[in-house]
Amino acid sequence: MNRLDRPRRLLAAALAGLAGYVDAVGFLSADRYFVSFMSGNTTRLATELIADTPRAVIPALLILGFVLGVALGHIAADRAGIWRKPAVLGLVSALLAIGYALALAGQRAPMMAALVLAMGALNTALRQGETPIALTYLTGALVRIGLGLGGLVTGRREEGLASFIALWLALACGAACGASLFLAYGPACLVLAVACGLAVTFAGLRIARTTV
Repeated sequence: MNRLDRPRRLLAAALAGLAGYVDAVGFLSADRYFVSFMSGNTTRLATELIADTPRAVIPALLILGFVLGVALGHIAADRAGIWRKPAVLGLVSALLAIGYALALAGQRAPMMAALVLAMGALNTALRQGETPIALTYLTGALVRIGLGLGGLVTGRREEGLASFIALWLALACGAACGASLFLAYGPACLVLAVACGLAVTFAGLRIARTTV
């Protein structure tokens, strides 16, 4: 994060907010399973294998869907070259639109499949060098925040502390917004996620044009 320029840092925060929003909608739609936080789904998979084995198939499929989403995003990014950001974000937007349409049709399981694919793909939108920047799970960002706070005491300054705080806040605020709108409107609130997906796709296109 600390090596990204300002437009890319702002885009990263917007994408984290979108991820939080979608994850909250998925979480409240489907018995507290996640569409972006695979550590939580892994814990549920392990515990349900012991406590309620038949239900373990749900987190297992979500984890598989997330991995496939990352693979799809990687393929799109590789094929698009310098247009990686708009290509990946266009894919994310399309998957969110499919999820929204399925939500309106009352198809909860296919909706979750579309959302988890979208969130997997989202993680391939930004890179630092050749390494994708994780945008849907921020344990690493919290570690960097903790190191930064420790550095204030030890005198060893941690670079990019404000950026990591902003990234975490964006995810949390996005999740709060998603939960609030889901409770008011149900899964139909995914229309806002689609609109935000289109907005960040346009932002990614503008950033890509500056590198041409």
